[in-house]
Amino acid sequence: MMEHQDDTRAAYDGVVKLYASMFANQLETQPFSRNMIGTFAELVRGTGNLRAVDVGCGPGHLTAMLHDLGLDAFGLDFSPGMVDHARRAHPALRFDEARMEALPVEDGALGGVLAHYSMIHTPPGDLPALLAEQVRVLAPGGLLLVSFFATDGSEPVRFDHKVTPAYSWPADRFAELLAGAGLLPFARLLHDPASERGFLDAHLLARLP
Repeated sequence: MMEHQDDTRAAYDGVVKLYASMFANQLETQPFSRNMIGTFAELVRGTGNLRAVDVGCGPGHLTAMLHDLGLDAFGLDFSPGMVDHARRAHPALRFDEARMEALPVEDGALGGVLAHYSMIHTPPGDLPALLAEQVRVLAPGGLLLVSFFATDGSEPVRFDHKVTPAYSWPADRFAELLAGAGLLPFARLLHDPASERGFLDAHLLARLP
């Protein structure tokens, strides 16, 4: 996992300005993603635990969105360049450098975890470890919203992402991974792609019992 993450971190460090310019206002044209994040925030508020992390936060735009939706949100990313940009773009919010398999968060502390296309570069064999770490930091009743590229078939598919290789997943298989990590998947949304890649965009909501 370490070698893969080092390569991915270097790739994202090299495209910080371009990536931020492309995605800072992206949700303005993506109503499905925007509304799923809104639903996630509403459900997290309902738990009474407003602490939430945006894992793989990139330039910090979704962390800011969660804050605007009433959550005590902070962002984590393994790219120093992305963290630096996020801090400058959103100086009132907290952003830290961290790897997804070792989150600097105490056990059972959070009401919500947002993973918005932040696990797509993770090889399939490494994904359960990342999900286990996200479960570790969730309080009972806490919510996870994970978004990814969905594909037909029964196995994940590796493809050439514009930044670095990535994987698309059958939605049922990803939901099985969530259940295997101890979460209860209870809602999903699949819709036509917002890009030319051709994969469906998928969003899964799950709750820790």
